[in-house]
Formats: sequence, C-alpha cells, structure tokens
Amino acid sequence: MRIAAVADLHFNPLTYDKIKEKMTRVSDEADVLVIAGDLTNYGRVAEIEPVLTMLVRLRIPVIAVLGNHDYESGQQEELTKRLTGEGIKVLDGNGYELDGVGFAGTKGFPGGFGRGILTAFGEPEVKAFVQVSIDEALKLERAMSQLRTERRVVVLHYAPIGDTVKGEPLEIYPYLGNSRLAEVVDRHGASLVLHGHAHHGSPDGRTTAGIPVHNVALAILQANGLGTPYRLFEV
Repeated sequence: MRIAAVADLHFNPLTYDKIKEKMTRVSDEADVLVIAGDLTNYGRVAEIEPVLTMLVRLRIPVIAVLGNHDYESGQQEELTKRLTGEGIKVLDGNGYELDGVGFAGTKGFPGGFGRGILTAFGEPEVKAFVQVSIDEALKLERAMSQLRTERRVVVLHYAPIGDTVKGEPLEIYPYLGNSRLAEVVDRHGASLVLHGHAHHGSPDGRTTAGIPVHNVALAILQANGLGTPYRLFEV
C-alpha cells in the first residue's frame, strides 16, 4: 500500500492555494491519505467546511486524527461528525483496516520523553495532567489491540519519541509528546508511526524497538524541499 501522509495543514484558503495544484496529484501517487492532526487553525466548525471540500475532491480514502488546534474551540465532536459524514475515517482510540493494512490512532498528549517523562506525583493538577497522557496511551493500546493485520500503521498528532522533535527549543520538548505512546507501539509492533505537531522537528526517528517514526508536519516537508505537500511511504 502506498500511503501519503501530512500533518498540521492549519487549513485556510490562502495557504491552500499555495499547495492546491500539487495536492491534487495525491490520488495518482498513493492509495490512501493520512492526516496526522491539526486540520484547522482554531477548531471551529466553519473552518472544517473548506477542508471537507478539499478532501472530497481528492478522490482518495482519507484517515485522520485530530490535533490540539482542532480542540481549541471545544467543537471537536462536531468536527469529527462532519468528517465522518463525508467518509473520512477519524481515529480516536480505535483501529481501522483497509486492504490488509491496519491503522490505529489517537491524538496523544504532552508529558516528555524517557527519563524526563512527567509522573503522577505531587499536586492534584500534575496528577490530572499525567492522567490524560496515560489515558491517551491506553486509547492507543485499545486501538492496536483491535487490529488483526500483519502490517500496521500508527497515526498520532503528538510525538511518541524525542528524536523527531529535535530542532525545536529544548524548553518545549515535554509539550510536544510523550514516550508512553512509543511503549505501546513497541509492545504491539508496527510497520511505521506517523505524527506531526513539532513544526521545526526532525523528519525521522525510531522507537526503542527500532520501529520507524516519521514527523510529517507540513512545515517540515516544505523545509526539506519535498516536491509535494505530503510524504509517501509504502507498507
């Protein structure tokens, strides 16, 4: 399967005009398009309408997760409803199988990586923050447990490893993802992991078990001189 992947579209008509022509080629180059979060700028229902128009015209199956920007206005449930109503598969703790390839996804959450991961100790506010991180990891666990395919693709918004956020200021690393997500991936196994969120991060990395992780934020694709507003993978 040929997978086209991008994240952090932050869609608006002006920015889309810059990539429109190249984006329309995706159905000729890939079998499915994966969007790893931040389809919108402020998570408003009005913003999703031009996104839907764009995606429907691409004539290709689309799989997506929401990102933090898509949650900004508290309308994430309505955004999901609009997307799924147009046949777009939105992953949020669930798995989906397409032509023998399994996709598992969730948004993810901040928390830090490796020995620097935040733990549930101290103030109740810290414990509540960490619990959301744990809950997102459990959602990914549930999603991956649903898959029965040998080939598996994990779709996240937040990063599961520190290597693909390198390039961002060190001070914000803990806000760009958390390694609990990678622990789940390593436990279940996957062909590759796709995420976004870290606009100035690095395109490639691996989990502790060696599973490839790719940051497909649009800003990274453009900074690396990619000729298309998506990156292609084959599984």
